[in-house]
Amino acid sequence: MPELSDEELCRKAAARDRGAFDQLVERHQARAFRLARAVLGNDADALDVSQDAFIRLYESAHQFDGRSRFSTWFHRILVNLCIDYQRRTKWWRRMLPLASPDEDPQEPGIDPPSDKPGPDLEVMQRESVAKLDEALKRLSSNQRIAVMLQAQEGLSSREIAAVLNCSENTARVHIFRGLTQLKKMLREDQTR
Repeated sequence: MPELSDEELCRKAAARDRGAFDQLVERHQARAFRLARAVLGNDADALDVSQDAFIRLYESAHQFDGRSRFSTWFHRILVNLCIDYQRRTKWWRRMLPLASPDEDPQEPGIDPPSDKPGPDLEVMQRESVAKLDEALKRLSSNQRIAVMLQAQEGLSSREIAAVLNCSENTARVHIFRGLTQLKKMLREDQTR
């Protein structure tokens, strides 16, 4: 039995086919979480917003008209929810910081001992990921989203433009400036 495309699954989900909706969630859940985490900066908010995106998908699947790929349409829903979430919670974060000044929010939890070789490599990789995450947080929202959609999801500049609701040239500028800023920040971090 051939596997259905996302677009076909979305049409079935619009007809309230629960199995089709479940397949869309299964296919896109990890990507949605990664993108939301890249935009919002933490796991808890990313989980909430990515779940909200799937609720919105279920409620508005009938609005998908097939003029773009399903993933572009769904990423647009997700990005809009992330931006709305940031707007709603911005004042709250200013009033009440989530961590006390002497806590390091980037500090990884304690891992149980492992018999895998190469703990030095794991530490170096973790540090590199933390530095990249920190650099990504310093990009503008549109730059961060554009870079993540291109790097992690492999979207074209045209698809990124559709997600960001801007022209293709503007999407290319966001990608270029975001990557340029990332390189600059990571280079500066290496010289410290």
